[in-house]
Amino acid sequence: MSDPRITRRAFLETSAAAAGLLVFPFEWSSSSPNDRLNVACVGVGGRGRAAVDAMAGEAVVALCDVDDEMAKGAFEAVPDAKRYRDWRAMFEEMSDGIDAVTVSTPDHMHFPIAMAAIRAGKHVLVEKPLTHSVAEARALTRAAREAGVATQMGNQGHANEGTRRIVEIVRSGVLGAIRAVDHWTDRPIWGQGMKAPDHRDCIPVCPKSLDWDGWLGVAAERAYDPSYCPFSWRGWWDFGTGALGDMGCHIMDAAYWALELGSPMSIEPIATSVNEVSAPESSYVEYRYAARGDRPAVRVRWFDGGLKPPIPFGLRDEWDRKSNGTLLYGENGMILADTYANSVRVLPYEGGESLESSLPEPSLPRVDGGHFAEWIRACKGGAPAGSNFEYAGPFTEAVLLGNVAIRAQQRIEWDATAGRVTNDEAANRFLENEYREGWGV
Repeated sequence: MSDPRITRRAFLETSAAAAGLLVFPFEWSSSSPNDRLNVACVGVGGRGRAAVDAMAGEAVVALCDVDDEMAKGAFEAVPDAKRYRDWRAMFEEMSDGIDAVTVSTPDHMHFPIAMAAIRAGKHVLVEKPLTHSVAEARALTRAAREAGVATQMGNQGHANEGTRRIVEIVRSGVLGAIRAVDHWTDRPIWGQGMKAPDHRDCIPVCPKSLDWDGWLGVAAERAYDPSYCPFSWRGWWDFGTGALGDMGCHIMDAAYWALELGSPMSIEPIATSVNEVSAPESSYVEYRYAARGDRPAVRVRWFDGGLKPPIPFGLRDEWDRKSNGTLLYGENGMILADTYANSVRVLPYEGGESLESSLPEPSLPRVDGGHFAEWIRACKGGAPAGSNFEYAGPFTEAVLLGNVAIRAQQRIEWDATAGRVTNDEAANRFLENEYREGWGV
């Protein structure tokens, strides 16, 4: 009998020919009239509804979701779209009629669906974090590059005015050298630090509207439990990436882009209630990045679960209002921003003069219509979207390495070229996933 679970490494080494019906030759051309894209949306309840609504100017030809009740609103909004529960059947039946795919599922299903779309030659937008594991981020980035499709990760703040303003200010040099950055979030707002559900006294009944096996997808088979879905999946390692994976790709984005951080050298964690099945109740993660050209080395700190960095002098009122945010510490002043950089403030240190008159003029192009519109234009031959996988893949990798350190429960040293943890071989098992047979690409 074959092993029902296959490793991420074995998956990557499997040839395209062996992948069966879900592998398609790359040949893309828009078949939509009037230059409209034929779009398929996978995962259309919850956050996925935003993707459906954003495609209103295109031709939404297929909607796929494992839960009929969660997807009801999207089904009613686009009544002419063909409905599916299984994305594999959707690709098998409709591949020739699809130009682009949005993926808004739980984290563990981002990679298999996006890889199927890319190998079919479809443009793809995937919600953040781009993938569920570090190995997946590398594989998806490489596949998109080879296929030449238009891509975007759904960290929408990357397209915001404020994010670009931070990049311009940092790169202008007005703050001087930046050697430290702090990020924090009020997440998790779902359960974490939990043990696996105990069904000895109670066996929950799966809702009739939900295809539980389809929801599990690549994850190991288990009984349905409401603590997994529809919302709390983020706190379980088999399905989500915890508070860090959920919010890191938003909150860390502006500093990562502005400072061109690349890959961290080391990551050191402190976390509560660490276990094999669930992300911690709270964590502190310290990333160390090497000097880059004339830029100095940078220490980046992440706080979640109610933890926050020390309050800079004079910012008490501002601090108490910001449950999620970023502080960049330069030699001459600070930048304080919220989750999506909708609010950006340049602040002097105590006793220092205002830096407002020294701020640079805008120089980066602005994004008209937000990150969905940016991706649609890229699909139609426009400039690559800002959070395309060449950017989003390495960024997601850096974020998720924090979870590798948390799960290893120690400081890890990272060799980006080899893609390996060098000081603890056992930690490398957290870089990749195992898949149930039949759910890989």
